[in-house]
Amino acid sequence: MRKSPPMSFRKIFVVAAAVAALGVAAGAAFAQTAQQKSMIDNAKVEGVVGEQADGYLGFRVAASDPALVEAVTVTNEARREAYARRGQAAGTTGAVAGARMFESQLLPRISSGEWYRNSAGQWVRR
Repeated sequence: MRKSPPMSFRKIFVVAAAVAALGVAAGAAFAQTAQQKSMIDNAKVEGVVGEQADGYLGFRVAASDPALVEAVTVTNEARREAYARRGQAAGTTGAVAGARMFESQLLPRISSGEWYRNSAGQWVRR
């Protein structure tokens, strides 16, 4: 039987980063209720809320619905805690962990027609 070559450091790092990113996303998902997630998803489709390059949700236009503001706040707080944990585990900051999460997990999931704020602070429609 042939022995497979050992995994390279790069492969191990990529796998570990993917597992950690999924953990961050799962942590934020568990903090919000199904109703809050639905509200945020609808607000993204309507262009009211979008993902931001820092890894948090932001309001593209002012929101008048207090329940939506609360849903975004709850989600962002859960993300802030998860990014802080992930940053500490990786020997970096929560801000760096949030930006990495945006690049690796959040940006690829933004649907056509939805808005996101890039690192220059500009809102862009996908």
